[in-house]
Amino acid sequence: MYYTDKLLQFPVRVEKPSPIFAKALQQAIGGVEGEIRVCLQYFFQGWGARGDSKYRDLLLNTATEEIAHIEMLATAVALNLENAPLSLKEDVAADAAGGSVLNGMDMRHVLSTSLAALPTDANGVPFDCSHVYASGNLAADMFANITAEATGRKLAFSLWNMTDDPGMKEMLSYLIARDTFHQNQFMAVVDELGGLQANLPVPNSIPPEAELQEFSYQQLGFNRDGSPPPQGRWSAGPSPDGKGEFTSRPMEPLGGEPNLAPPRPGGGAQTQQMAASDNGGGLLHKAAEAVKDSLS
Repeated sequence: MYYTDKLLQFPVRVEKPSPIFAKALQQAIGGVEGEIRVCLQYFFQGWGARGDSKYRDLLLNTATEEIAHIEMLATAVALNLENAPLSLKEDVAADAAGGSVLNGMDMRHVLSTSLAALPTDANGVPFDCSHVYASGNLAADMFANITAEATGRKLAFSLWNMTDDPGMKEMLSYLIARDTFHQNQFMAVVDELGGLQANLPVPNSIPPEAELQEFSYQQLGFNRDGSPPPQGRWSAGPSPDGKGEFTSRPMEPLGGEPNLAPPRPGGGAQTQQMAASDNGGGLLHKAAEAVKDSLS
């Protein structure tokens, strides 16, 4: 069960409304780096969490905070649309050279919402949940969350640089700070689980016999001339999980050329495909005869 009240988590004020900035703010709502994404990601991770219930509680608590961030940003979009032109005629009359409509405001803010926010990104693409990651593996989810907060923090700073409105800068500074906390929060969960070494590779519960371990710590190069792959910390020395030593070598093909069976009659292939193939042999001849029979 979730509760709400009429109050914002942090003040949202706009001194100089900008319909163009309202469009930019949409990325922080419905973009792949935005608050809808992390809100749903943490909810679904929490709802599906198994094991110690404190991690479920942490995820649901954080997801609830992200609802508050969506509310803040939606309010900021609406406030930036105050006095926005409602028609092209009105826009041109106000400023023929630099009008909001002519210079790129999101027309759906006028056409679809009567000057309110949308569940879309800055290009008007609806959020579709394709970047909501909830694997059921606690470590994997924490790493995904750290990445999500990192890209969200980068976006918030880009928006902070884009505006000179004091109220918008203050709100975005707050969101940057919360992204800082959430990155550290999720990293602290990894630490509590034993740190990187104890949790890598993810999942750490896969039995050894399920992994072809001779390739687990090899960096493979795919340069046509056989030159070594890029060298660095990842190509020599102990692996971060403490379970292997990095090596590096050019990759050589380990398998032969694919050799597929002829097309099956009734599968929609061309008769020429069924009658001629490098595979050869009686199987192909039988397939071709079957095709002739089915067509006669």
